[in-house]
Amino acid sequence: MRRGVLVPSALAASLLLLVPASAAAGSPGRSSGEGGAPGAPGIGDPYYPAAGNGGYDVSHYDLRLKYQPATDLLEGTATIIATALQDLSRFNLDFGLTVDEVRVNGRTAAFTRSGDHELEITPVAPLPRNRTVSVVVRYAGKPSELKIGGWTAWHRTPDGGVAAQEPASAVWWFPSNDHPLDKATFDISVAVPDGTQAISNGVLRSRSSRLGWTRWNWRSDRPQATYLATLAVGRFDITTDTTANGLPVLNAYSKDLGGDAGAARASVERTAEVVEWLEGVFGPYPFNALGGYVPNVTSGYALETQTRPFYSPRQFAVGANVSVVVHEMAHQWYGDSVSVKGWEDIWVNEGFARYSQWLWSEKEGEGTAQELADHVYALHPADDPFWTVRPGDPGPDKQFHLAVYDRGALALQVLRNTIGDEDFFAVLRGWPAEYADGNASVGDFVEYAEKVSGKQLAALFRTWLYEASKPAVPPGVPAGAVRAARGARSAAPPAEPRSYRKIAATDTVHDRGHGQGHDQGQGGDHARAHSRDHGRVHGRDHGH
Repeated sequence: MRRGVLVPSALAASLLLLVPASAAAGSPGRSSGEGGAPGAPGIGDPYYPAAGNGGYDVSHYDLRLKYQPATDLLEGTATIIATALQDLSRFNLDFGLTVDEVRVNGRTAAFTRSGDHELEITPVAPLPRNRTVSVVVRYAGKPSELKIGGWTAWHRTPDGGVAAQEPASAVWWFPSNDHPLDKATFDISVAVPDGTQAISNGVLRSRSSRLGWTRWNWRSDRPQATYLATLAVGRFDITTDTTANGLPVLNAYSKDLGGDAGAARASVERTAEVVEWLEGVFGPYPFNALGGYVPNVTSGYALETQTRPFYSPRQFAVGANVSVVVHEMAHQWYGDSVSVKGWEDIWVNEGFARYSQWLWSEKEGEGTAQELADHVYALHPADDPFWTVRPGDPGPDKQFHLAVYDRGALALQVLRNTIGDEDFFAVLRGWPAEYADGNASVGDFVEYAEKVSGKQLAALFRTWLYEASKPAVPPGVPAGAVRAARGARSAAPPAEPRSYRKIAATDTVHDRGHGQGHDQGQGGDHARAHSRDHGRVHGRDHGH
């Protein structure tokens, strides 16, 4: 589905109306008389129709795992606590490894496979609507050998393995309702050989050793999207601390990072400082722990895995870069606590994370957000394909295109100039509180910004997020100064802010593929390849 032309007075309402009714978790399925009906095999996302499932809502995942780094063998028992949203005769989980047994409410259930990653489960009796359901899945397999659409989201490392990808990674290591609309709390318990560490989300509750194996027990006590769950097994140096507010900080670094080790530490060890500053911008930190980890992977991207972002060593290949830490920690508010309703709403994640880098630059005295906006606007001529990407609905092939980040941040600078700093920063702080632990769309944000500012903002967002052309008026030009701005086009381009190259060095933050290169103007060949392949994972080939 694509949005049509939007008239200014109806933009926010139009955006909200265009979210499909099926986007509510589980809403695609309906009861059809006695015995119930099957839950839908997809949650209703227009970009990835097979992502997620209908008919139920998960509240908690308990994952008890055992992983052997030498062979990449993962064995697991997943206990899923959910509520039936309809009378369910059958339901699906998204999962790719080999399943040995499924139990529903303690009783053995029949199961079969369909498509690339659908696990269809039939309980012995239909599940009544509004009842709590427990599902136990026992499974095993080698995640790196599971290929869906020709690729795997599992990183094999010299001493273990890592699960960290967007928009999907859960399929490779635990069964789930794999869409951000169905968030849940997590307990993740992982046994690994002694001398090896298992890093995951949230708080490390306990660690114990027995018969050559060490079990690491992690807890995330706030709702978390499945793609934000992470697991890293290997040999790490771990640092721990607490914030001024008493939250635990845990960072982990592969012991074989080589020349990138110092720069990685010099960046990630500033996480608590960055979060303290971000609290002044976005409000109280939303989770029970913070930190980050840097495994020895060959990829080039970073990812906002909840409470503990993943960083590829290549993010620090040219030296320390706190800007990427700012980006990923900003996502804890924008993307993690408040998650997308559908993947078309990706701007609500990425535009704000990029803009936080601009605000950090402003704070560090290395270029104001306005100077960065002026530079980015001037950097891309009108015929640059950069301007053909619509951040408010970029399409699955362009979901992680640079324009979603930079043009998305430009929209925020224009908003700031339009409503003034007082209302702008009230919006930045109020939005994560308004939608905490939930989901929201671009249309929700437009509506919220209009409510706070008292101004009609539809034309602004249409111009900067939805029109496939370069806006005629630069981001720093006030209303009524259009003619002067057009006459100044021949003037010298604005100077490059000192922070720009450091921020641009994090452009591969959105290159979710294998990190083998990045074309700033087009979003990177591997980013595009990954989007196409992920479309196949979720039942959609984008035809490229």
